[in-house]
Amino acid sequence: MTDAVASDLGADTRKPARFLYISAVVLLCAWVIVPIYFLLINTLSSPETVTSFPKPFIPEFDLGSLTFFAGFAGILTALKNSVVVAGLTMIMSIAIGAPAGYALSRFDFPGKGLFRLLILLTRAFPLPLLALPLAVLFIRTGLDDTAFGLALVHTTLAIPFAVLITFSLFSGIPIELEEAAWTLGCTRLTAFTKVVLPLILPGITASAIFAFVISWNEVFAAAVLTIENRTLTAFLLQNLDTSPLHLKFAGGFILVVPALIFIFAVRKYLFAMWGIANR
Repeated sequence: MTDAVASDLGADTRKPARFLYISAVVLLCAWVIVPIYFLLINTLSSPETVTSFPKPFIPEFDLGSLTFFAGFAGILTALKNSVVVAGLTMIMSIAIGAPAGYALSRFDFPGKGLFRLLILLTRAFPLPLLALPLAVLFIRTGLDDTAFGLALVHTTLAIPFAVLITFSLFSGIPIELEEAAWTLGCTRLTAFTKVVLPLILPGITASAIFAFVISWNEVFAAAVLTIENRTLTAFLLQNLDTSPLHLKFAGGFILVVPALIFIFAVRKYLFAMWGIANR
């Protein structure tokens, strides 16, 4: 009798908890999906429909807004600059972050904990606070208004994520695998490339994704450090007051969709990354 009562009480307490869990998931999904859906509707509607009210809930599949966006003066150049800067950021963040993550996971050296803290502290300083010194430094060194100079700033923003992700993955791979390769005649470099690198590749891919997305969506540094060679985010911000509404929706769509496609295309590598890190 007592067990039956306890079972009923347990079932009664689980129902509200399950309801709250499902409600939280639904709200979180709505928070992410609803804005993207309305962005899609306005992008795939005619310019006249975008400015009308009420808004339709089904896209018209009219390419008028996207056509206007593609033909807007300077937009394709800004889009190309965004791709170039994000690509450079992706390469440099991996080239710097992966060796740092490997060193943190495999070697013990004085100041190791402080080094990890300093990596995190690079995100502690707000970018607006550093904007003026960066602008002066870049003007003096000739890096202002260049894709490489902006990619350096974006790499600084992306390196903490690259280091932490690769550190967790290297820590999840037993060092005994490398030691076994050493006993078979491999050097540290060949053991890394033949044994560790295939296992760490999902994490490298994930780090590259984060770096790309960070650079693709960053706007403040791009607006301050570039004038002629603006990225798409900075270009849209510059023309925010004068551009029509359908251009803004089309620009937002172009900014959001590539990042979503990139993440969905490599989602299996993301799942594999967490699987390795949790072993």
